[in-house]
Parts: sequence; structure tokens; C-alpha cells
Amino acid sequence: MFDEMRGADGTRPPYREIERWLDALGPEALALKRDEAETLFRRIGITFAVYGEGGDPERLIPFDLIPRVFSATEWRTLSRGIVQRAKALNAFLHDVYHRGEILKAGIVPEDLVYRNSAFLPEMMGVDPPGRVYSHIVGIDIVRTGPHDFMVLEDNCRTPSGVSYMLENREIMMRMFPDLFARERVEPVDGYASMLRATLEEVAPRACRQDPVCVVLTPGPLNSAYYEHSFLADQMGVELVEARDLFVDRGLVWMKTTEGPKRVDVIYRRIDDDFIDPLVFRPESVLGVAGLMNAYRAGGVTIVGAPGAGVADDKAVYCYVPDMIRFYLGETPILKNVPTWKCGDPGDRAHVLDNLGEVVVKEVHGSGGYGMLIGPRSTEAEREIFRRKIEADPGAFIAQPTLALSTVPTMTADGAAAPRHVDFRPFALVGREIRLTPGGLTRVALREGSLVVNSSQGGGVKDTWVLADR
Repeated sequence: MFDEMRGADGTRPPYREIERWLDALGPEALALKRDEAETLFRRIGITFAVYGEGGDPERLIPFDLIPRVFSATEWRTLSRGIVQRAKALNAFLHDVYHRGEILKAGIVPEDLVYRNSAFLPEMMGVDPPGRVYSHIVGIDIVRTGPHDFMVLEDNCRTPSGVSYMLENREIMMRMFPDLFARERVEPVDGYASMLRATLEEVAPRACRQDPVCVVLTPGPLNSAYYEHSFLADQMGVELVEARDLFVDRGLVWMKTTEGPKRVDVIYRRIDDDFIDPLVFRPESVLGVAGLMNAYRAGGVTIVGAPGAGVADDKAVYCYVPDMIRFYLGETPILKNVPTWKCGDPGDRAHVLDNLGEVVVKEVHGSGGYGMLIGPRSTEAEREIFRRKIEADPGAFIAQPTLALSTVPTMTADGAAAPRHVDFRPFALVGREIRLTPGGLTRVALREGSLVVNSSQGGGVKDTWVLADR
């Protein structure tokens, strides 16, 4: 198991200043600082919602004070791989909604796309501005060695968590300015301006003035509402709900106290099924009637494009390295985690014979739910998954239980101990691809746990990318 702070020859260079800082501060002072950080998070109101639980579902996301650190060299490798993947995923989306060349070539099975619940026939032949379907791509990455970074999954719809990346840095800079004075840490506070620039770059052809952008939210009861309002505020654009918008003459308008105002770009944070009740779910009160017609006619841009979810399906994920070779003619920089597709008879037999050793995931699952971690499962849990896989093999994939890297993390008494992490950077895709030097590090706070999702007991860390010296 790779420890990102301490290697065989002692403390690794990116963490040497962190080690000196921890030694100087000590566990007691660090524990007090953790309490101070929690107070700040509560005051700001940085919470997330957990549905299906009794009482108040609002939770404070656990924040760990010890940052995760990447060297400039490590970040260069990661950033090249992330950009490469974002390009290939968008090329795949344009292809499957047009000529389907990768399907005709037999590289990706047609059924995997056309029978996918995320595939929208309504998007066939639609050309979003710049051929961009997934404008914010969140790539979940794990590390297994000094030079071994692997992609765990792709998030092409509406990846969340960027507000935590920004707030984590704000809290750390407020609490430990002396630490930042000693280290050259790349800034992340330019994300909001880069996001707005990306939105403006994909304005529709009907736009004849400075683009008006909005963030469309389902409302305050949504689990990520804090992030929706945070990003709208940071970008200086309106946060709207469906009732604030209407479609007229193929254009989208926003109701204001000064009368209707034209809207050009909608950064939507609602699912495809709810976008337009005239096209999808007729009972939806979260969408805007007529929005899809305005979108298809070029009167407005929806960020990200409806139907982009077909690219981040966990079964489609298996073919992303092939997409990179097919569309870009390049060798993949970041590897996939080896994956068995339970819809394949041979793969399924292997998975069923080794349920105690693999991680089984639902193809459309998220948030750490619908998952079996074989080595930590009971016989009863394995039997439940066996029956599920046999009943609907195509709904599951399996992966080996990886020895995820660890980073120093605070325990209850303020000491530092290794805990497993993953990493979600955010690529912004417009006329160019922009990448903030950093991302969201999620950490499994329980000793030995591999589940980093906040809904499953995980926490978050500030992520540092060190500048070249």
C-alpha cells in the first residue's frame, strides 16, 4: 500500500513542509484548530443533505485539516490525462448522437448505448455549440503507487463537489496563513471566473450580445443546493428555479422585476428526466415547458447537454481507453481500473466465483450506494448480490479491491494516521479546456475503510498542487 507522505526513504519531498508543520503544531493544537474549522463551516452553512433518513437530513461534511499534496510534476501528468479524457468523452458523445462510427467499428457495443437509460433519442442530430456535450467533467482518480494513477469513474452530467474544493481552501488560508507563506501552492480561486468564461463560450448561435447565464436549481431541498447557490454567487449570475423561466418564440426568458430578460446559457443542476415536462416527465415541476425545443433550435444552450450521461455509465467507462485511441489517435495517459462486465458470461462467472474478493457496483449507482465490497462483506450480503447479478447481469460491473494510497489524516485525538483517499478534479470544456490546479480530495475517515463518499461517512480535504520551484 502506497503512503503518499512517507516512502521507503522517509518523508516524500511534497510533504516535508507538512511534516514540519504537524510536528510544530502538535495533536492538541491541531484538535483545537479542527473545532475552529467546524465552527466556521457551520457559520457559513456548508452542508449536504442525506435523503431517506429520519430527523434533519442536513449534515456538516467532515473536513480534515491536513492537506493532500501533489508535486508540480505529478500534476502535469494528471492534467494531461484529464484533458485527454475530457476530449475523448465529448467526441464519443457527438459520435453516438450522429454517425455512430465507434459503434459501426464494433469497438463499443451498440446495445450498451442505444439501450442505455441515459441515452436520449431526442438528442439525435443535435449539434451543441462547439460540439461540447459535457462542459464540466469530473474524473474520479485513485492512486496505487508513486507513478500509478488510475481512473475509477467518469462524471459527465453534473459532477458535484467543486464548492467544497473552494471552501476548503478558503478555510485553510484563513486558519493557517503562515503555512501558505512557506509553501508555493497553486491557487484554485479562479475556478468561478473560468466556469463563467466556459459558459459564455458556448452561447447559442441566436445570442447577439453578451451572453446571459443562469444556474438552474431544483430548489433548497436538493442535496447540493448549497453548491448551486455558491457557484451562482461566485460567478455573479442569477440562481433560478423553473418557475423563474419561460419559453417564448423559441427563446428562453427570465422573469425579473423589470420585465422579461433573455437567457442564453443555462447551467442546469437538474436531471434529464425533469428538464422539460413536454418532452420527458409530464409531471415534472422542476423543468421548463418548451426548453428542449428552444435548445434544439439554437435559442439557448443547456450545460451540460441532455443525454451526456451515456458517457459516464460504469459499463461504458470500460471503453474510454478505446475512445482515446479511436478519436484522438493517442495512447491513454491515465489507465482504467481493470473491470469485469457482468453482462459478459465469462466475466460474470469470474465475478460470481470471487464475490468475496472484488468490488461490485451498479452500473447506474452513485454516492457509494448499490455497492458490495467483497473483502468486508458478509456471506448474506454476498448472496444478495449474487441473486441481483444473476437476475440482471448487465446492471453490474466488478473491479478488483485496489490498495488505494493513503495520506495523513486527523484522528479523534488530533494525531495523524494514514487513511485512504480518492480525487476528483474538474475539467471545464468550452472553446478550450480549462483545469484548476487541484480538485476535491475525499477521504475515508474510518480506519481501513475504502468508502470515501460523504453520504457513507467520508470527509474532504484541501488539495495542494505545488508550483515549480
